[in-house]
Amino acid sequence: MDQKMKSRETTIDDDVTHPAPANGSGKSSRPRGGLAPHALESLSDDELRTVAGVVRDHLKLGNDLRFEIIELHEPPKQQVYRNGGAALPREARVNAYHASQNGVWRLIVSITERRVTSQQFIEDVYPRIQLEEFDLIQQAVLDDPRFIEACRKRGITDLSLVVVDPWSAGRFGIEDEEGRFVCHTFALLRHSPHENQYAHPIEGVHAVVDVRTIEVIRVDDHGVVPIPTEEHNWEHQFLDEFQPALKELDIVQPKGVEFRRSGGRLTWRDWSLVVGFNAREGLTLHDIRFDGRPVCYRASIAELVVPYGSSTIPHHRKNVFDAGEYGLGMFANSLTLGCDCLGAIDYMDGWVTDYLGNPKCIPNAICIHEEDTGILWKHTDFRTGHVENRRGRRLVVSSISTLTNYEYAFYWYLYLDGTIECEMKATGIVNTAACLPGQPGKYATEVAPGVIAQNHQHLFCTRLDMAVDGETNTVLECDSVPEKPELNPNGNAWYLNSTPIRQDSGRDYNVDAHRFWKIINPNKKNRSGYPVGYKIAPTNFTKMMACDDSPSGQRMNAFKKALWVTRFDPEERYPSGEYVHLSTGKDGLPAYVAKERSTDNADIVVWYNFGVHHLVRCEDWPVQSVVMSGFKLMPADFFDRNPVSDLPPSTNAASCHANTKT
Repeated sequence: MDQKMKSRETTIDDDVTHPAPANGSGKSSRPRGGLAPHALESLSDDELRTVAGVVRDHLKLGNDLRFEIIELHEPPKQQVYRNGGAALPREARVNAYHASQNGVWRLIVSITERRVTSQQFIEDVYPRIQLEEFDLIQQAVLDDPRFIEACRKRGITDLSLVVVDPWSAGRFGIEDEEGRFVCHTFALLRHSPHENQYAHPIEGVHAVVDVRTIEVIRVDDHGVVPIPTEEHNWEHQFLDEFQPALKELDIVQPKGVEFRRSGGRLTWRDWSLVVGFNAREGLTLHDIRFDGRPVCYRASIAELVVPYGSSTIPHHRKNVFDAGEYGLGMFANSLTLGCDCLGAIDYMDGWVTDYLGNPKCIPNAICIHEEDTGILWKHTDFRTGHVENRRGRRLVVSSISTLTNYEYAFYWYLYLDGTIECEMKATGIVNTAACLPGQPGKYATEVAPGVIAQNHQHLFCTRLDMAVDGETNTVLECDSVPEKPELNPNGNAWYLNSTPIRQDSGRDYNVDAHRFWKIINPNKKNRSGYPVGYKIAPTNFTKMMACDDSPSGQRMNAFKKALWVTRFDPEERYPSGEYVHLSTGKDGLPAYVAKERSTDNADIVVWYNFGVHHLVRCEDWPVQSVVMSGFKLMPADFFDRNPVSDLPPSTNAASCHANTKT
């Protein structure tokens, strides 16, 4: 009998840890008592405060000290596994910099010993643009006489209604920007303090700012285009009429939820994991296990880049790395009960620091709840008329970040059958520019008279530190291949051809071959003799549209392949490198794979790219309904059989016949 069928109710002590079983049939790891802290839990507010104090004392920069990020310095993976996740001495990674000078200090701080244990100063790199700098940049632009004059030419005299959006600048070889920490800006107009400024883009005026000195380097004026005047609002206070309201649809769990959480440690049915959060990546997942068996050591959205597809000056520069240049965690929302998440909800706060190193809490940054997923499996025996049907359910761990005009909702789903899904939902407001009414050009859609939204993409890179049933894995590239004619007389035969990726490499989609990738543990086999594994199941295909040798394309090297496989290195954390702002594109995944290390039966990281290819519709205006993209990690021979074939039958007693009579 399959061990999975023997017992699902093994009770464990409160402080027991859970190393990987020696074979593929470990007993259930679902705890029944309290959970001890895990070594991979995110830094607390007290730890953030301690680290900032240590760095202040160490660098002695006084009021000129700025912090880009303080985050957990994760202990070596082997130690975490050896200790079964039990707490280890705590350390922090810190990026810090001088307020008016280039370069970044990289420090490791022992929280336990309250001292700096490692320090490196890196010249000619730049930190992310900090949230506190947004207001400083806007005010500098609004105070600049050249900008004031450009607005006057467009009929704007009340600058209190002008909004300035700071954008990362990229590298375009412009002389007065070289060697400076620059951002470029776009301006918009509001008719009143809460009115939709994206309905009134101020076209043609473009200020470039040195973020270090908060100095406006120049104000480019590319010519006056009439500012669109129609108002396009969606906030309820601007609407006089609404369509009929939806009737209530309540999600209730009268007997309570199936999941349990203690700090960052989370368990649900056969799943266990650690939920983390940091300023750059936002939501992270760690030590993900099913029935005690490791699946993935760490999972996160490691980068999000939004390249725009217009050659019109100055919009050709729009190419923002939202994680590496701004920080997904820094812009995380405080989620609202009954709105962002429905049902019985557990929230986790997110802790970051401001640029002075003060701890900052984002209440309810992470939402955890359960959802019904419809039919899990069903079969009707037409001979006997007997029907078996099981309902599916998933655990949802989610977070939403607002990056100026766009909202990105990040969802990780854990399913009863061992599947993991990553789904992104993009919503918010499309970024706008102005045109002469009826003349949008071929790079944009006119969503309202004189208001255009340009072609663009949302490209996501997921970093998956895989650990399928152990620390050493191999990735197989799997293509469906028609059989040779001489062996295929009826022309219907085809088979799966699996090729190991044996060294650091980047790989492309092959739609004709229905290509997917499978991560296996060659040292473990299931009952049928197949190596245990998980497959990456794409839900859509997105290819980077920027030319490889363009200024933006060179910086997006990590997105030139659909999938990358690298040997694990604790310093290779981000697909476009550690320091993305004003980067050249030479760091990151192409540099990692150039090392040509073995990835065969090794400790590996899989980097998977997906995204949204966004040709804007009129229906995306004035506020965009969610657009979804993502992928699934599905067990592929990880089990001996369907792990939910023994789920007990149930009938939902709260369901009833609908009254559809008028």
